[in-house]
Amino acid sequence: MKIAGIVRLEDISRLCPLISRGTDSFAGESAETRKVQVGPVCFGGPRPVVIAGPCSVESFEQTLEVARAVKAAGADMLRGGAFKPRTSPHDFQGLGLEGLRILREVSRQTGLPVVTEVMDARQIEPVSEHADMLQIGSRNMQNYTLLVEAGRSGKPVLLKRGMAANLCEWLGAAEYVAKEGNFNIVLCERGIKAYPAGEYSRYVLDLNVIPAVQEYSFLPIIVDPSHATGVSAMVEPASRAAVEFGCHGLIIEVASDRPGAPKPMCDAAQAIGPATLARIVEFVAAHSVEPLKVSAHAV
Repeated sequence: MKIAGIVRLEDISRLCPLISRGTDSFAGESAETRKVQVGPVCFGGPRPVVIAGPCSVESFEQTLEVARAVKAAGADMLRGGAFKPRTSPHDFQGLGLEGLRILREVSRQTGLPVVTEVMDARQIEPVSEHADMLQIGSRNMQNYTLLVEAGRSGKPVLLKRGMAANLCEWLGAAEYVAKEGNFNIVLCERGIKAYPAGEYSRYVLDLNVIPAVQEYSFLPIIVDPSHATGVSAMVEPASRAAVEFGCHGLIIEVASDRPGAPKPMCDAAQAIGPATLARIVEFVAAHSVEPLKVSAHAV
């Protein structure tokens, strides 16, 4: 496969030698993807991984209910925010350390490994104690101090693409983590800002970046259709499209659809119900990731 455009393989190799197919001995120019293990879950294998759960941890009861539904639907990991970056400082910011404790206990009861966001280098230690994987959110993709400390933690890192980041900037952020000796990095496309953003969906889901990442780097890449679309009805088709494009997994927001269940305090419009998640998991299970045929050089 040959990617057209202004990004060249030699540019990525020069800026990101540690995670580049062009220079790193791990993959070279083969189609191999690095396997990132999070407990029993493997990113980069033949079957895409499904991470699902609430946007934010709001109570033990809410988190356990959703986690049980997520597991019953066949998902592999639990997501949930204990620390929440919000546009307004007056909005719900998460439960903090109490949210981490809830995630750990829910993980113990369900057996689902946990990924949760870390927003500040000072949060690395407590989050690492309670979570199996650290998430670096879109707003912090270029928080280099945080990236360095996440790399030093030794924990697997889920690195979301900045909402205005190009491919070089995104892979450059991953290089900061790898430079600390931590290659357990999973990239996550979560939608980017473009001129139609906000007109009919929250962001623009850039599925074209999936084969581009696979061309230039050996790191696995997953997709967040929830934040990209911002509309629950669009999450399922966006998930299917991402899998068809060859992503290594999905991270999806789920809320209880039980009558009388409280409405989520964060991003309620994009949360799907357990039945929709089960359909997505069924679709994912029927689609393995096809190895990418990497070209020797890109334009």
